[in-house]
Amino acid sequence: MYKIAVLGDRDSIYGFAALGLEVFPTASAEEGAKALRNLCEQDYAVIYITEAMAEELAPELERCRENLLPAVIPIPGVHGNTGMGIQMVKHSVEQAVGSDIIFNEK
Repeated sequence: MYKIAVLGDRDSIYGFAALGLEVFPTASAEEGAKALRNLCEQDYAVIYITEAMAEELAPELERCRENLLPAVIPIPGVHGNTGMGIQMVKHSVEQAVGSDIIFNEK
């Protein structure tokens, strides 16, 4: 059975534990990269990651995107939305469709 994980700073992710999701608090980019690699090798179908952590782990996220699972989904942290999530959706749509159909930017 697949699992769901949440990765990011402690304050942003601990509320997800109340929903039954597995939380993995990280204090640095190095800890986050190691945790993300470990999660990608296990039976996780979805990994939610705070946008701030996702920005720091961009190369690791690209490696994860090469595989069908897990789906790595950025979420806003306690410090607010950075726009990383919408940029990742835009990139995925461009890959799938071949053009920017969301924002129609050139």
